[in-house]
Amino acid sequence: MAGASVKSEDAGSSGPENSPVHVDLRSLPHEPGVYLFKDEDGHVLYVGKARDIQKRVASYFRHDEALPVKTRALLKNATHLEFVVTTNEKEALLLESSLIKRHRPRYNVVLRDDKNYPALRLDPRESYPRLSVVRRFEKDGALYFGPYHSAHALRETLKILHRVFPLRLCRSPRLVPRDRPCLNYSLGRCLGACAGRVTREEYRRMVDEVVLFLQGKTQKLQALLKQRMQEAAEALEFEKAAFYRDRLQYIDEVQESQNIVSSRFQDQDVVGFAQGDDLWTVVVLFVRRGAVVGQRTYHLQDISGRPPDVLASFLNQFYADGRMIPDEVLLPVAVEGQEALEEWLSETRGKRLRLWTAQRGSRRALLDLAAKNALEQHRSFAQGQDKPLKVLEEIRELFQLPRVPRNIVCVDISNVHGRYAVGSAVTFVDGRPRPSLYRRFRIRTVSEPDDPAMMAETVERLLDGRRRLAETTDLLVLDGGKSQLNRIRHVLETRGLQDRLPLLALAKEKDKDVGPDGRGFYEKVYVPGRKNPVFLARRPEVLHLFQRLRDEAHRFALSGYKHRHRSELLSSELDAVPGLGRRRKQALFAHFQDLESLRTATIADLTKVPGISERLAQIIFQYFHPQGIPDP
Repeated sequence: MAGASVKSEDAGSSGPENSPVHVDLRSLPHEPGVYLFKDEDGHVLYVGKARDIQKRVASYFRHDEALPVKTRALLKNATHLEFVVTTNEKEALLLESSLIKRHRPRYNVVLRDDKNYPALRLDPRESYPRLSVVRRFEKDGALYFGPYHSAHALRETLKILHRVFPLRLCRSPRLVPRDRPCLNYSLGRCLGACAGRVTREEYRRMVDEVVLFLQGKTQKLQALLKQRMQEAAEALEFEKAAFYRDRLQYIDEVQESQNIVSSRFQDQDVVGFAQGDDLWTVVVLFVRRGAVVGQRTYHLQDISGRPPDVLASFLNQFYADGRMIPDEVLLPVAVEGQEALEEWLSETRGKRLRLWTAQRGSRRALLDLAAKNALEQHRSFAQGQDKPLKVLEEIRELFQLPRVPRNIVCVDISNVHGRYAVGSAVTFVDGRPRPSLYRRFRIRTVSEPDDPAMMAETVERLLDGRRRLAETTDLLVLDGGKSQLNRIRHVLETRGLQDRLPLLALAKEKDKDVGPDGRGFYEKVYVPGRKNPVFLARRPEVLHLFQRLRDEAHRFALSGYKHRHRSELLSSELDAVPGLGRRRKQALFAHFQDLESLRTATIADLTKVPGISERLAQIIFQYFHPQGIPDP
């Protein structure tokens, strides 16, 4: 591939009026590739792909008023353009996806919530296969079933599956022989393969039944189970016959509860969208074996462009990173570069995939259903956008703040008697959490149980690490009472920020200062310069926002405390092992997570850790087992 940077003001160059970017279009190739608009600091503002780079870039420099508002804003901020030539359009598609993930450009469609839905994995090549939960689909020869619309739904499905099809529950990839079966065997949740209570052939028949059930081939499975039930009854094995009867009843119940929307019994993803101003709502319905099993909704803000371009960029990111690819994807409109996208998805899947833009029949009905869901989600989201701003305005009036607190930072501490202390600072923007701005600090200067001092260190380090904090934050909230408030107020005064950074402390106490209604727990807010706290019992929306702030700060601090606690416990134990440096300790901790897992690890387990040689693994093993392993 070739690359170049173009920035020219010679004759023949083009650029919209009042835009700093000028491009000599004649220097651009008539080749497929990727182009990048950058600002004066070199930050990538937009990444695009094209079948013909010159023609595509030229479309940005037509009459200014014909361009979308966001495109005009892009050109106003861009100072130069770079391009990379690829061998074909599919390669350009892959390169565009990679660059968007790396740079997360401001003017691209970027899926920030790209966590994959959970699914079930079963590897038929194993001697005794088991069901496991995964979020990535690999080309490893295993069977994948899903996705499931929530982790809770998947857990409930697994519970029922293990009750009806009791495959092994042990997590080891290989079956470890035992003299006696585990408790799950006694509870009827496992066939006891580890203790030889089931033959490999019988276990394999159970695996085949599970596969038929998860693939939706219930008619074939029902016929098979009825045959086995009759054979068991004729052989006077009534317990086994009752076992098959219970499975048949469960399958009937599942079929009755399923909402069949398609008679094709294929795996389909159905895309629908709704748009208004700069807000897009995209809905993906998951149809598996003719039944809707879930839905995912994306709200894309500050987006402008034609539907074929926006949907092409959306699909490019949606099916990246190991997401399950179905038999076909139904689209409301044909997308830009559809042939290349279809080819890439087919290669990734390992089977032929088709992108449909159906106009009639059952596929059109599914597209109408997705469009209806997208419209309702769009309306609901648009109406909810104004609600947080009203609550923030209410907070400004209640506490007489100088401005609407659109950026709120909440600080909390987590420790046990002063040990393993961690401070957290979470940021809410327009009433919603912004995890990218979260910060966490290990408390260094305080070893005694002194929460105000720990909070003071957290705020000081936060201000030192984020110099623009005082300029961008509209309200600082503390999870604490008067002592925390007074200590942090002193910190702000020493830095001259007491007037610039409004400060509140949120406390909850029982049977003290019980408020006007005199019962139960009450949230109260302490304000600098005011003796009595402000109660929020009569302002439920303000109360709920402050509770969300405090709970999120507490959750973030607690997770940091747990990580530090485990890490330091493990590190202190490993300090006595010769030959272990900081990096190897970190590698061991990352692999085993806790000390007990490390103690019970074998030499083979230890050598799987990066940086741990067989000799060092023997030293670690000998350290934890100085007397050797006792006979079972």
